[in-house]
Amino acid sequence: MTNRIELRISERLPFADGREFGDVGPYERLRGRAHIAVDPTAAAQAGIRDLEYAPTNAHGLVELATDVLVLKPVDPDRGNRRLFFDYGNRGNMRLIQFFNDAAASNDPISAAHAGNGFLMRRGYTVVCAAWEGDLLPGDGRLLLDLPVARLANGPITGPVRCEYIVNRTGVTTLPLSGRASTRSHPTVSLDTRDATLTRRRYAGAPRETIAPDAWSFARIERGDGLDAQGAEVSVVPSDVHIHIPGGFATGWIYELVYTGRDPLVLGLGHVAVRDLVSYLRYRSVDDAGTANPIGGPALVEKAYAWGRSQTGRCIRDFVYRGFNADAAGQRVFDGVLPHVSGAGLMWLNHRFASAVSPAGQQYEDHHNIADRFPFSYAESTDHLTGRTDAILKRPDTDPLVIHTQTSTEYWQRRGSLVHTDTRGEDLEQPDNVRVYLWSSSQHFADPNLKAPSRGVCQQYCNVVATSMLFRAMLDAMDRWATDGTPPPPSRYPRRADGTLVDHATWLAAFPRIPGVALPQGPNTLERLDFGPQADAGIVSKEPPEPIGDERYPTLVPAVDADGNEIPGVRAPMVQAPLGTYTGWSIRARGFGHGAMFEFQGSYLPFADTSEEQAATGDPRTSVLARYGDITGYTRAIETAARDLVQEGLMLDEDVARVVAAAADWGRPRHVVALD
Repeated sequence: MTNRIELRISERLPFADGREFGDVGPYERLRGRAHIAVDPTAAAQAGIRDLEYAPTNAHGLVELATDVLVLKPVDPDRGNRRLFFDYGNRGNMRLIQFFNDAAASNDPISAAHAGNGFLMRRGYTVVCAAWEGDLLPGDGRLLLDLPVARLANGPITGPVRCEYIVNRTGVTTLPLSGRASTRSHPTVSLDTRDATLTRRRYAGAPRETIAPDAWSFARIERGDGLDAQGAEVSVVPSDVHIHIPGGFATGWIYELVYTGRDPLVLGLGHVAVRDLVSYLRYRSVDDAGTANPIGGPALVEKAYAWGRSQTGRCIRDFVYRGFNADAAGQRVFDGVLPHVSGAGLMWLNHRFASAVSPAGQQYEDHHNIADRFPFSYAESTDHLTGRTDAILKRPDTDPLVIHTQTSTEYWQRRGSLVHTDTRGEDLEQPDNVRVYLWSSSQHFADPNLKAPSRGVCQQYCNVVATSMLFRAMLDAMDRWATDGTPPPPSRYPRRADGTLVDHATWLAAFPRIPGVALPQGPNTLERLDFGPQADAGIVSKEPPEPIGDERYPTLVPAVDADGNEIPGVRAPMVQAPLGTYTGWSIRARGFGHGAMFEFQGSYLPFADTSEEQAATGDPRTSVLARYGDITGYTRAIETAARDLVQEGLMLDEDVARVVAAAADWGRPRHVVALD
């Protein structure tokens, strides 16, 4: 038996109101659904957890189906014959938002959704499809339907661990998954004595057990009627919800361990991407005889993939597990661009996994199985286990890699392990890999950010703009894959030149800014015991147990006198700063005070004048002392931008954009509230 695919297009509409994109002309949007059936016994699907327990059709094949959205030139001969795959983040499209500075949308159709038109002017065919099988419908998310694994004599059961942190008062009920967008593993028993609910103040703090009679497996149901006491509210038993009548306390880490049932075969998410992209680039018709909507081999010469955060981890996992070779042994993606993945892989091919779960941060989801050896593309040996491995180990089908990460990944996502060995020493990367730190920027750098906000943190969020770097990276990847022109050399911190340092060295160099709390260190990575079958995809120890004091060192980039990072690619705003931009942000009192918050960085404004600097005791030079006036500031921004263009790290078309954004002292991006 062989895998089968049918791509059924249900909608074809003009994109961006018929706008012409240079020589490429207008684009159209296609929506459809790919129906895939795979042989569970074939080598191409080997190693997928619980695939042998998935139901099969009359032909002995396991079925799955994914939503597909395509943006393509109306005249394909005017395109660039490149497929660019958007690994949707939790079902949300991100590629056009970040490469085109466009409005975020899961329903891109208007001119606003085209943004500056970069991808369209280049002639790319953009494809987005779902790979996360545990998402629920809503908000236009792209969905993947996967089978439930089941034994012949009944459901598969096993331990499930979920974590909850709420940032507002009054929350009494949550899905067991912790997210309204995400399927929960149903509990086998509604008796809370069969489960354990704890809370703790910090990730490493002792757990406080919450009595079984203080919570329930239940949900709140509200009606529109009134009784004598007011609006009608009921508490209804539910095998997929948790309810605490008194409410979850803000900022506390709640942890629920229970026995769940009916795991999805989530590892098939990799197969969905592999088989869809392989079909689109290598075949003219699908297995129903329907023509390939983007032309197949006659019109697709190269295929690239981009994903950010969890989808960056998913790309790394896809390559590591060998899915960049299709069922016929052909290379799927010529190049991949994982962004802000840190050193993680994906918690996908495990029984009772949660594909939507973030990887472990210092405070949130700290004990997550996602960050595990191998961390690097280069081969190395884990000094704690003696195991030797690498993400890239199949030279015939491995893609070119441009791995980009921000300061946040070094502080929260163990980013240094991407380019060090497990002892923290420099590890040279293969010739087909480039690694770039985008200095002093944060994990989610909104290209259309207006005024910064604090949220539950003590300082304003990081405001560094980096979308111009995405565009340069894609052009570099295309030259590399097309004619072998190498991208600029990797730019990341190294132990050898003193730009990758431990926390004590960083702390000694960071300026003492009045009123600013500092992190107590980057997020550590302990070696954890998830049970003897964890490597085979079955986690049996929940919560996991630390293995002695064994840890992998996590290091951070060195900083200058302003606290901005020295190594890496410094965006124009970092080369000509109006403040200190960090990859970390500290939680405020009442929300996990003192710990770092998720993936957010900080913006610590300079004093405007020398008088203000003296009055506040700020050791950093004031804005006017640096630049004199707005002309001096915009000149510094332009100089930085042109230097990046010369280095091949920015496109000439973006110089005018960053200079225009610097007008009026970078407002509104740098405007902070008077509070």
